Amino acid sequence: MLPLMPKATAAWLIEHTSITFEQIADFCGLHITEVQGIADGDVAQNIKPIDPVISSQLSAAEIERCERDKNLKLRLSDKAIKFAKLTTKSKSKYTPIARRQSKPDGIAWLIENCPELSVSQIVKLIGTTKVTVESIKDKTHWDIENIKSKDPIMLGLCTQKELDDLCEKARALEFKKGVKKSDINLDEPNQEYEINEI
Repeated sequence: MLPLMPKATAAWLIEHTSITFEQIADFCGLHITEVQGIADGDVAQNIKPIDPVISSQLSAAEIERCERDKNLKLRLSDKAIKFAKLTTKSKSKYTPIARRQSKPDGIAWLIENCPELSVSQIVKLIGTTKVTVESIKDKTHWDIENIKSKDPIMLGLCTQKELDDLCEKARALEFKKGVKKSDINLDEPNQEYEINEI
């Protein structure tokens, strides 16, 4: 997890601490040559340095700890990590305007080709609404006649990895739901059962 405004944070750390360029590069997610460029004034000339202590990204104690031992890595404060997680969860998936008209086509493709996906999973993957997905599924969408099933990956609505991960998750959930107590016949005393410990 990276600090807010990494280059501005790096600029402040270069100016105000004796932390090595390697430590700064690692903490800010920058290449060492970028950090060197910031120090030399070749990179990020117009960026105003930001104090990571004031912005609660780092504690003064954490900076001192890493100044004493150059082999240590700077750690983002717990407050900053908590804030980053909250903002990441609340962010809705952004789709460029040019691709928004393609969403119904991508949804139709997912309904046809990935029946294991739930409505809520499609909503999250494509960044749409439950009403839209259900109306396409029920064929009651206002523009249903013009919706043509198209691969959402080719449309740029999601990545192959995102789709694969979600399908795998959905299949695992389906499998769990499929294993019921009624599948075991208690009338057969000699039946062997395989118990998998989790």
